[in-house]
Amino acid sequence: MSGRRERAEQTGRRGEAIAAWWLRLQGWRIVAQRLKTPWGEVDLIARRGKTIAFIEVKARTKQLDLATAIDGWRLRRVAAAAEQLLPRYGKGAENMRIDVILVAPWRLPHHLVNVWHG
Repeated sequence: MSGRRERAEQTGRRGEAIAAWWLRLQGWRIVAQRLKTPWGEVDLIARRGKTIAFIEVKARTKQLDLATAIDGWRLRRVAAAAEQLLPRYGKGAENMRIDVILVAPWRLPHHLVNVWHG
């Protein structure tokens, strides 16, 4: 793995850990992390009550870079993966949503709720 790719991987993993911590502080339970399917992947799956959230985490070293970190293509891949993972992780859930958490240094995570309406 190249040095640049390795640093990006470390930034992503750190961002996922921060996002999981943030969600736990908000009363969520993390039920799975870093799940890959042939259709896409989900960084975190969290539950709170009867709601299950499939969460895409975007971490950047500069806050300005977060503005372009998420797009329709990425969200479609998360939605496709969530559809495949829902039967396994969604038992008893009444609400399912796709969220995004943006993480940048020296800022609280920014939680975008229910971003996919496809």
